[in-house]
Amino acid sequence: MNKDVAYYRLGYKIFADLTGTIAIPAVLAALSGKWLDTRYNSSPRYILIFLFLAFLFTAFLIVKKAKKYKEEYERAINLEKIDG
Repeated sequence: MNKDVAYYRLGYKIFADLTGTIAIPAVLAALSGKWLDTRYNSSPRYILIFLFLAFLFTAFLIVKKAKKYKEEYERAINLEKIDG
């Protein structure tokens, strides 16, 4: 496999994974918070709480995934050094 293709594939994989990691918790938190605020007439209490929790959860996941992708990238670099 061409080494450029491997780097592009890893880049697209990282982009897709991190985009979902950021978007899904934020959307779920906003929808859940809005629903609870409407139900209990407490706007904007729950939406702010849920968005803050989603931010913390997302930050934790991004750090965890960044470490994993760093290892994958280093493996690709090492394979390139061996082959090249």
